[in-house]
Amino acid sequence: MYGSAATTITIFAFVMTVVLILWRPKELNEAIPSSIGALLVIISGSVTLADFGQISATVSGAAITIMATIVMAVVLESFGFFLWAAEGLAARAKGSGIRLFWYVNLICFLMTLFFNNDGSILITTPILLILLQNLGLKNHQKIPYLLSGALVATASSAPIGVSNIVNLIALKIVHMDLYMHTIMMFVPATLGLIFLVLLLFLCSYKVIPKRLPLLSNKLWATGMDRWHHPLKNQPVSKLSAMSSKQRTRFMQKVLLFVFAVRVSLFIASYFEIPIEIVSVVGSCLLLGWRWYYLRMPPMDMVKKTPWHILIFAFGMYVIIYGLHNIGLTNWLVNFFSPVVQGSLFNASLIMGAVQSLMSTLFNNHPALMIGTLTLTEMNLDPLSLKIAYLANVIGSDIGSLLLPIGTLASLIWMHILRKNKVKITWKDYTRITIIVIPPTVLFTLIALFYWVNWLY
Repeated sequence: MYGSAATTITIFAFVMTVVLILWRPKELNEAIPSSIGALLVIISGSVTLADFGQISATVSGAAITIMATIVMAVVLESFGFFLWAAEGLAARAKGSGIRLFWYVNLICFLMTLFFNNDGSILITTPILLILLQNLGLKNHQKIPYLLSGALVATASSAPIGVSNIVNLIALKIVHMDLYMHTIMMFVPATLGLIFLVLLLFLCSYKVIPKRLPLLSNKLWATGMDRWHHPLKNQPVSKLSAMSSKQRTRFMQKVLLFVFAVRVSLFIASYFEIPIEIVSVVGSCLLLGWRWYYLRMPPMDMVKKTPWHILIFAFGMYVIIYGLHNIGLTNWLVNFFSPVVQGSLFNASLIMGAVQSLMSTLFNNHPALMIGTLTLTEMNLDPLSLKIAYLANVIGSDIGSLLLPIGTLASLIWMHILRKNKVKITWKDYTRITIIVIPPTVLFTLIALFYWVNWLY
C-alpha cells in the first residue's frame, strides 16, 4: 500500500523521535522531536490529512484531561498543600525510618490516583528531597525512599486509566470506558503494587535508617524560605500565618474537593459524559477558590500549564499511526494472534510481557499505542480484547520501569535528582528494578487473569 520510501522515512522518523526523547540533548522539550517526526511521517505520505480527524478525536480528550489535573496540582501547590503533606509525613513517621518508608509509598500512590504519574513525580520528588535533607540522611540512605517512591508513583497509574495520558488514549482506541477499566483493573493492579512495595522493602531493609530525628513543625517553619518546587513562583503568606490546626482543616477541605472531582470522572464515564469536561470544570473551580482565598488570578496558569503535552501526544500518535499504516501492526498480529486467541491466560501473560519489553526499549508512550492498535486488528472476542488491553497497560505502566528510559516520569525523576545533586546511577536503579519489576509484572498479570475469570 505504501512505497519503500514512505516506509523508510516513517521508520526513521520513529527511531529519531524516540532517541531524541530519551536522550534529550540540552534538555530538549519532548514536543519538538515528536513534532518533527510527525511532520516527516506526513511528508512521506504514510499518514494522510484525512487521518487527522480520527487522530484528533482520539488524543485531544485525553490530553485535556491530563492538563486539567496538572492545573489542579499547580493550584494545590499554591495552597502549600504538598509542603503540608511533607510535614505530615515527618510527624507520622515518629522517628521511625521504616514507618516513613511505608508513608512515602502511600503518599506517592495517592498523588498518582489524585493527579497522574508525571504530576506525581514532579510534585512528590522535591517534597521528599526537602524532607530527607532536613532529616540529615546520607545519599545512600535517601535512595530507598526516592527510588521506591518513584516506582510506586509511576506504577500507580495502572489501577485507574485516568492517571496516565497514554492509558486514556488507549482506552479510546479499544472503546472501553473508565468505569469498566477500573472494575477489571483496580484489584489486580493494586495487589501488584502491594507486592512491589513488599519486594522494595525487602531489598532496602538493611539500608533504611531505623531511627530518625523528630522534625515536628520544622518543615513548615523553614520550608517556605527554602522551597524551590518547579511549579512554585510565590509564597503563600496567608497560609503561613495559620496555626497548624487551621492549616490542617483548610487542607482537608481542599483534599475533599479534589477527591469529589476524581469521583465525578467515574460518574461521568458511567453516564458517557466526556471526562475532559468534568476535569476542566473541576480545575476552573479550584482556580476560582484560589483567586478568592489568596487573591491570585488564574492568568499564571497560561505559563505554568505544560501545553506541550498536547503537541507531544498528537505528534507521537501521528508517528505511531504511520507505523500502523505501513504494516507494523499487521506483522505483530500475524506473529502473536495464533497464541493469544482462545486463551485468556495467554492473552494476559504474552501481551503483558511483549508490552513490557517494548516499553523498556522504546518508552511506554509509543509502545502502548503500538500494542493497542495491534489488539484492534486481531479480531479478538470482547473479553479477550479487554484482558489483552489491560495486560498491555500493566506492561506499559509497571514493566517499563525496568530501565529509567522506560517512562517519561522516570526521566523527569532522574532530571530532578541531578538538579538537586542526589546521585542515583543506572547501576543503583537497575540493581533494584531487575529484582522487583519482572516478578511484579508476572504476579500482576496472573492476578489479572484470575480476577477477570472470577468476574466473568
